Amino acid sequence: MKHASVRVSVFGKTDLGRTREHNEDTFLVADLSTGNASLQPEVRRHEVGPRGSLFMVADGMGGAAAGELASAMAADLIYRHMATAWATDPGNSPDQFAYRMREAVELANSQIYSYARAHPEVRGMGTTVTAAGIFGGDLYLTQIGDSRAYLVRGADAVQLTKDQSLMQRLVDAGELTQDEAEQSERRNIILQALGPDPRVKVDLTHQPVRRGDTLILCSDGLSGVVRREEFAQLAQDHADLSTLCSALIDLANSRGGPDNITVVAARFEGEGLPEDGTEAVGHHRYHLEQVSTPAEPLSTNTELHQSHEHGSRLVPENVGYGSSPDIMRTVALILVTVGVLLLLLAVWQ
Repeated sequence: MKHASVRVSVFGKTDLGRTREHNEDTFLVADLSTGNASLQPEVRRHEVGPRGSLFMVADGMGGAAAGELASAMAADLIYRHMATAWATDPGNSPDQFAYRMREAVELANSQIYSYARAHPEVRGMGTTVTAAGIFGGDLYLTQIGDSRAYLVRGADAVQLTKDQSLMQRLVDAGELTQDEAEQSERRNIILQALGPDPRVKVDLTHQPVRRGDTLILCSDGLSGVVRREEFAQLAQDHADLSTLCSALIDLANSRGGPDNITVVAARFEGEGLPEDGTEAVGHHRYHLEQVSTPAEPLSTNTELHQSHEHGSRLVPENVGYGSSPDIMRTVALILVTVGVLLLLLAVWQ
């Protein structure tokens, strides 16, 4: 009996915006079953094969050359790992697919970090990454930074990823509303990126897909000026995904185009997908049955990075949220040293 198919139509586009001199964004679209990463016709419309498909957006930071390099390296390294390690895995379970996606992001971070250490001219370079893989009838997403993934289902658009940003942390803590966070001058401060530190904490999530769903990945040059409900409206208005990408970019540019703008849109069809269901749409963490040594959070000595006047900035995750154990140990050591010196001075006198 023939296996019920899942078909995907996909397109991606990137734009300089109205204020930037260089485009530091990158996107990637790939059919992992055929090993084809391109926007050729055979990828723009294809049946999801036994190894799935991959979609990715990365937003570089650290200055023009460094940002462009970091985002391009991230897309290339993540894809190459999926196209080699995952493609040759003897098994092809959902857990293994999700594991390889997370592993690919961790390895990309390690290599970008090592490259920056060996090349002082790009020291401090980094990039966000939002990668989504379709495997069977499910999406698996890996998130670093504040690029985003939305799922448009019917008349609604729901954010699948959670920004790793200072504002999102304050919203989660109940200190700010979502509207206040979106208007804040500090909305571009992110808590981690690929490259500045040797390890990252990858947010791995999962979303079942229905027939007719549209996935939209984008950099903050789009999500920062286009509202969630507008994603849904434009996705309904434009059945052609090339036209949809252009319409979203045009809308961002009509509002000033303050940053580079990148979007990937993918629509899912086929008898292998249900037409309805009860599963919720949103940010759902995926817990692996078998995992490697977990990645550590960013170290406490992360520097503050700002790629341009209004671009993303990076701060360590523990800033403003209590004392780090390393800092407390350092303070204790200083106090003990001062006490010993005072005691020796008293004895000498």
